[in-house]
Amino acid sequence: MTTLTVRRSGPLAGEATLPGDKSLSHRALLLGALARGPSTARGWLDGGDTRATFAAVQSLGVEIERVGASGLTIRGKELEAPDKPCDCANAGTAMRLLAGVLAGQSFDSTLDGSDQLRRRPMRRVTDPLRRMGAEIEDDDGRAPLCIRGSRLHGARHRLDTASAQVKSALLLAGLHADGPTTIIEPGPSRDHTERLLTAMGAELVLDGPIIHLVNSDVELQPLDLTIPGDFSSAAFPMIAALIVPRSDVRLAAVGINPTRTGLLDVVRRMGGDVVVQEVSEESGEPVGDLRVRASGLRGILIEGDDVVRAIDEFPVLAVAATQAEGATEVRDAAELRVKEVDRIGLLAVELRKLGARIEEQPDGFIVEGPAKLVGARVDSHGDHRLGMALAVAGLLAEGETVIENADCIADSFPGFDRILARLGAEVR
Repeated sequence: MTTLTVRRSGPLAGEATLPGDKSLSHRALLLGALARGPSTARGWLDGGDTRATFAAVQSLGVEIERVGASGLTIRGKELEAPDKPCDCANAGTAMRLLAGVLAGQSFDSTLDGSDQLRRRPMRRVTDPLRRMGAEIEDDDGRAPLCIRGSRLHGARHRLDTASAQVKSALLLAGLHADGPTTIIEPGPSRDHTERLLTAMGAELVLDGPIIHLVNSDVELQPLDLTIPGDFSSAAFPMIAALIVPRSDVRLAAVGINPTRTGLLDVVRRMGGDVVVQEVSEESGEPVGDLRVRASGLRGILIEGDDVVRAIDEFPVLAVAATQAEGATEVRDAAELRVKEVDRIGLLAVELRKLGARIEEQPDGFIVEGPAKLVGARVDSHGDHRLGMALAVAGLLAEGETVIENADCIADSFPGFDRILARLGAEVR
């Protein structure tokens, strides 16, 4: 679909199951490739970004077998030199984590991607990797990344910004380094890599903001992983149910890792009625159902650690803020300007087309609500989360909203339109 058309919705109701977690789907492939023996991942997300990681891992000589609709068997082995550059498409996670995997190999490799990915900053990963002895050439701090296989040494890294991608790249590089690797974060970031490495037998010591990879000589054991629904994908039907009057929706088996659920805490502070039910654990990751009911929201200030834990959800949170009483202000979110696109600037441009009152700030935005939204022709600008946020806004807008360049939504949420339709939305 190159466009997605949304009309004002009546109450949303019913239950939906979300696609598998994108972060875990990337990591299952990469860590499974490094294990000695076959790893199993059920519920793998078959999206544009994760397909890029799938193809890159295959190009390194790893056999991957599809099992059923969403299962994988990854036969880990010693990696081989790829015969051409690894194409990461639009996937920043793939490029940054692969840089960590490849920096300590015995062969040379190149990581490249789309024009969009080539605009994203990579020095936050390449600079600390170089301090470990990696030899990486880049294009003014951006892709393509030409990596010469090198002997790495452990190092102590103090990160300026909390970033799961940087942290994960350094831990993956540390698996091939002489000596321990220590990472000190300024705040919490998603910890999927640490959980999976621990489950695979890596010797990690976690002490608050300090992650210490003690011994790089341990052979990683194969994974047996059931991937829960992606909380970042759940954010879109969750916000839709909160702001469309009289809605009552259940989202089943969603990952509720506390390093990912900043949005849940934020919307509850805004007055949102979201209840977590049926909590269990799958392969070290907490999982639960989300019961979401339409709620009157109020504007609040969002800053600090909540921003890191909700960084991917701010486009759709801004949509919720258009319906809240009073001002919602987001600070400390300058990271949004270097995502797939400038998510602050373009979010403001596109939401204003629908009638939102949003003012961009250098490190965030201010939304004044409630606002009456009116359907318009808007553009995702090739950013999947912006495209989905605009679709959620369209559920409240008078008339018809058309989202251009909507095919990028499949990068992280294939079937997004079908799930909204199943809950009662009019989308096509």
